[in-house]
Amino acid sequence: MKQALITGGARGIGFGIAEAMLQAGYAVVVTGLTAEEVATVPKRDHLKAVCLDVTKDVQVSDCIAALPRLDALVNCAGMILREGKEFTIAGFQQVIDVNLTGTMRMCMAAKPLLEGGAIVNTASIWSFFGGGLTPAYTASKGGVAQLTKALAVAWAPNIRVNAIAPGWVETELTKGVRADQARSDAIVARTPFGRWGKPEDIGGAVVFLCSEAAAFITGTVLPVDGGYTAK
Repeated sequence: MKQALITGGARGIGFGIAEAMLQAGYAVVVTGLTAEEVATVPKRDHLKAVCLDVTKDVQVSDCIAALPRLDALVNCAGMILREGKEFTIAGFQQVIDVNLTGTMRMCMAAKPLLEGGAIVNTASIWSFFGGGLTPAYTASKGGVAQLTKALAVAWAPNIRVNAIAPGWVETELTKGVRADQARSDAIVARTPFGRWGKPEDIGGAVVFLCSEAAAFITGTVLPVDGGYTAK
């Protein structure tokens, strides 16, 4: 059975991806930052949840070392800071360390196990637009898109490296935006599908990018956004 590791997979978009990977026949390990997050993961056959802080080298190394094999790495651990905290150097560095450096840390640690496998990173629609309220998140996701392309070139043809760029999805990260009715309405109005995305909307794209159907695809950043970036 093929094995997938999904960082940040204990909830939100990451768990939506985990469910899709399970349905595609993978054994899946998901990670959460805290024991409380891990405890919320439902019991499923071929699904395991572990704690992992992607900013910690030792934890990353130990997580990879515990895997007997690895066919797909999905980097979905991420954070965003509110109330202007990303406009501080400390806050900016914190977000970059999780979203961008954490992605690179996982890719480097997993590389020896991934011969013939695939990496899917999580970029964002903010890889293409400027997010005035979240400069660190925006910069980190722009960096993830370019990191994806760089690693795709560096590691081809042995490891395929792609990214998804989710749009506005109903998760804990977007709770504040969804609570702002005027802003939420504007997002829905711009989205051709006319609704917010759900975590389960994202999984199919990841399954595809990890599959043999995408065997000649690497270095792409695929928007999964209901058409938001098309307007």
